[in-house]
Formats: sequence, C-alpha cells, structure tokens
Amino acid sequence: MKIGRLVLIIFIVLLIGLLGFAFWLHQAMHEPVAHDHGSTYIRIEQGATSNGILQVLAEQDILQEQLATKIYLRVFDTDAKMEAGDFKFPSPISPIEVIRLLEHGTKRTKTLTIPEGWTRFEIAKRLAKQFPVTPPITEKEVLALMNDTRLIQEFDPNAENIEGYLYPSTYEFELGTHPKDVIAKLVQQFKSVWDPDWNELILETGKTKHEIVILASLIENETKIASERDLVASVIYNRLDQGIPLGIDATNVYIAKLLGRWDGIIHKSDVEVVHPYNTRKIRGLPPGPISSPSTSAIEAAIHPAQTDYIYYVLNVAANDGSHHFYSTAQGFAKGKAQYQKWLAGQRRN
Repeated sequence: MKIGRLVLIIFIVLLIGLLGFAFWLHQAMHEPVAHDHGSTYIRIEQGATSNGILQVLAEQDILQEQLATKIYLRVFDTDAKMEAGDFKFPSPISPIEVIRLLEHGTKRTKTLTIPEGWTRFEIAKRLAKQFPVTPPITEKEVLALMNDTRLIQEFDPNAENIEGYLYPSTYEFELGTHPKDVIAKLVQQFKSVWDPDWNELILETGKTKHEIVILASLIENETKIASERDLVASVIYNRLDQGIPLGIDATNVYIAKLLGRWDGIIHKSDVEVVHPYNTRKIRGLPPGPISSPSTSAIEAAIHPAQTDYIYYVLNVAANDGSHHFYSTAQGFAKGKAQYQKWLAGQRRN
C-alpha cells in the first residue's frame, strides 16, 4: 500500500514537473521580446547550423530564449529548415516567430524595373549595375548572356538573341541573384503573360509568333498612347500589304545601338546605313524585335484596327504623345509641315 502511494506521489510530482516544463516552454517560445535591430538586416550565412543561427540571433538580443528554442527544435520541430540570407526581424518578436520567419520569411530583395520599350542594351546595363556578383560580370558579359536563345525556342528557333522577350515590368529579386537568373525570370514572365488564345488569333493574321513580337516592339516605340496602338498597327499592316517601307525611326536608333554608336541623336548616317533593320530602306519587317513590348502592344499587333491609314504624325496641338492619322500623302504632308514647324520652334527654345 505504501509502495503504491509512493508511486502515485512520484507520478504526480513528475506530472506537475512535466506540466510546469510545458508551460515554461510554451511561454518562452511565444513571448514577444523587444530588441534594437528591427530596422536592420541580419545575415544568416550559407551552411550555418541551426545552433549557429540561434547563436547569431542571441548575440543580437533578437532571441533571448536560446535554450528553450533549442529544446523546441529538437523535440517538437525536428523538420524545421532555416535558410541562409539577409533577414529583417521585427521588434518585438517571439522565438516561434523567429523560426517561422527563417523558414518562410521574406529575404532581403532588390527592386528591378524594366520600362516598356527598353532594348536589351539598356536592360544589360541596368542588370550589370544593380546585380553585382562574384566574380564581377560586365555589361558586355550580361549582354552576351542574352544570346542564349534556348529560352525562346517556341517563339523563334532561328533567333540570334532574346531581344523582345525580356518582359517590361517591376520585379523583386533576392540580393545576390545572378544576372543570368534575372534574365531567365524576365523571359519566364513574358511567357506567363502570353495568352494561349493568342496563338489561334495569330494564325488568322498570317504572321508567326515571332513576327507578332517584332510588330509589337515597333508599335511600343511608335506610341505610348494605349488607345491608338491598334491604329499604329493598322498603318504598319497596310504598309506591309502595299509593299511600302515602314520608315520607323526607332529602327534606325536600334541600328545605332547595335553598332555601338548611339549618342541620343539620329544622324544622317543612321538613316542612310544599309542594314536589315533599316525600315527606311527595306520592305517588310526587320529580322527581329527592337525592344521589349508590353501586353497592350502585343494585343495591338494581333488586333490591328481596320483602316486605310498609311501615315501618322505627332499631334503637336494635343501635346500628349498622340498622333494624327492619314490615308493620303496630301493630308500627311500638311500634318508633317505642322510638326516640322513645331519642332523648329522647340529647337530654338
């Protein structure tokens, strides 16, 4: 009888101890603690052990219950995977929140914006500047990475580079991301916004997907007014149908960039150069895109307005980037004269 009572007492003591331990552990893991590093990033090195990570955080007073956290990880959360990277820990924060942040939290990132109508040359320059890596990679080397056309085989198996397929948008990348991976993401985003329904509609235009991207890149450069992009597209289609050179100045700018001589001004030599991208000289489309088109430009290339326009000129009176459209040379001549008069005034000022 006495032995049974002793066993019961021992059991009760152990139970109380166990409950006390559980209460302590729960409180320790869920009690938020304030610290002075809420606005700074803490680096967790690649390959660091869980104990090493906890030590780093304890030294910064972010984790003040190191023992409780170790016990919790070894007993209750053995599958926890704490990643390397730069992390920001809000204050106050509990140990359990620290663990969850290390598992799923947002790492330190860099924002990258690719404006609509940028060429691969501008994009390469920005990537080289914003995404330094070890060993260092130059703008020229980033540009060379854009010659990997395996990324766009389904759009043009004969492409020489991925111009036109680096989708313009704003992105977030982890610090340390290699430009090669950034490029892959930009192309992947292009594929993501490409509507599968477009493939059927493109067949009706008589164009290939690659030709649609070329058209969209031209439209992107010719107007930033979304509501008139289908009109610009109609002019391009009408000129192609009638065998009239497109005469798009943006292609001459692109040639200058290809040749490494673009200085911000279209020179006579840029207009007269014999080159497959010179739409003042060739009939038809240039061999490839000249920039990164937006979705609206692609849609305009697929759905051109039905017009008889073959000319357009900047609407200087509106001063909003819009254009006047003409179906006759006489009407265009009048609009062009107004534009040249306005341009001369701008140059004097």
